[in-house]
Amino acid sequence: MNLFLARSYIINPSVTTHTHHDSETPAQGQQVITICAFIHKNFDGAEKLFLPKRAATKKFLPGVFELPGGHLEFGEDILEGLKREIFEEFEMKINVGDPFYTFTYTNEVKGSHSIEAIYFVTFTDPIENIKLNPEDHSEYSWFTENEITKVISDLKPANDPEIQAMYQGFSLLKGKKINFG
Repeated sequence: MNLFLARSYIINPSVTTHTHHDSETPAQGQQVITICAFIHKNFDGAEKLFLPKRAATKKFLPGVFELPGGHLEFGEDILEGLKREIFEEFEMKINVGDPFYTFTYTNEVKGSHSIEAIYFVTFTDPIENIKLNPEDHSEYSWFTENEITKVISDLKPANDPEIQAMYQGFSLLKGKKINFG
């Protein structure tokens, strides 16, 4: 298991101005911090994961189900950034739990290297209040661990780190011990 304990920032010491970092804004040669939410809820004894589907108009991974979240602004607190991203995308408030998974990837559209940290999260607002921002997502659903295979596609194979994080999140919710190996 990976733990992400560092303060949040965009790694580029020459940049000191406000920069918006969505998945398409050019960031050639920069490292970008991405924070995501493993939003879970128990439905009649079945733990389920909230997964929105990226809008088809997105240049980076269009039409792919994903863990919701986004990129931190320069100097932004990691927890406040995650709350901001979820509110911008769904108009929902959240409780943020522990981080439990990290990985890196290269975003060819942005030209950047991203560090992604994933946190356990629950909605504090009623789920009936979820409002999708159509620029970000086209739909959403709640999936059990066994249903995650439904979100796997050619763009997100089973060995994709975000898919692995989903399985890890479910395992930890069921009481799996922390791995120090």
